This record gives sequence, structure tokens and C-alpha cells, in this order.
Amino acid sequence: MMDNIWILAQANNDSEGSGISSAPVTSEGEATTTAQDPGATQEQQQQTDQPMRSPLIQFLPFILLFVVMYMILFRGPRKKQQQHKQMMQALAKSDKVQTIGGIIGTVMDIKDDEITLKIDESNNTKMKILRSAISRNLSKD
Repeated sequence: MMDNIWILAQANNDSEGSGISSAPVTSEGEATTTAQDPGATQEQQQQTDQPMRSPLIQFLPFILLFVVMYMILFRGPRKKQQQHKQMMQALAKSDKVQTIGGIIGTVMDIKDDEITLKIDESNNTKMKILRSAISRNLSKD
């Protein structure tokens, strides 16, 4: 049977080559490769002969970038927020704490959403603040 089919193409006046190419034929009589550009270099022809890569592999760098951005932008602050919440629940009387304003005091009383801090030992100065104003527990550090 015929192993190759000869394709005759109209050649442009400015192109090089005869415009005749040979392509392998399948058992059904169809050409297995597409017609190649006679002006294409050998490197370009080798690139067209290679199989197409999977779309998943092509988008893999974007997927990895998205995962890294998720870890940095969403997971980090959420984890820090959970640690702060646990610290607030573990807060007890006589713990030394620092507020977000930089005030350091000792916890005297804890109510629902209000904490009483003793700021000055000599004058017995006390201050009531919100639970959310505590930035860290100095007793546990």
C-alpha cells in the first residue's frame, strides 16, 4: 500500500522550496501530520511536532501563586486572630498585660467585655478598658 501521500501546493513567487511535501498516511488513507510551512526553520517544525502540554501544567504557576497568596493574605491573619482570642479567654486576675495604647497594668477584675486594670501601685490608680484593647499578656511571655 502507499506509505506517503504527495501534496502539491501552490508556491508563492517569493517563497523558497518547491511547495511539494510528503506526509505519512494512516491505514484509512488520511495524512497524519499537518502541512508544514516551507519557509519555517527546522526548530519551528520540531516545535509543532511536539505534543501539546496539558492545560493543567500550563496553569500550574498561576495555581501555585494563588496558593501562596492565600497563605499570606488570609491564613496568616486568621491564625493570629485565633491566637489572640485564645489569649483573651485564658486571661485571669493578677496577669500583667499591655494594651494596644501601650499602657501596662495588672488585671484586677474581669467582667463580660470589660477589664479593670491597676496601673499605678502607689496611688492605686485603676482603669476600665474593653477586652479587645488588650494586645498581649506579659505574664505568659
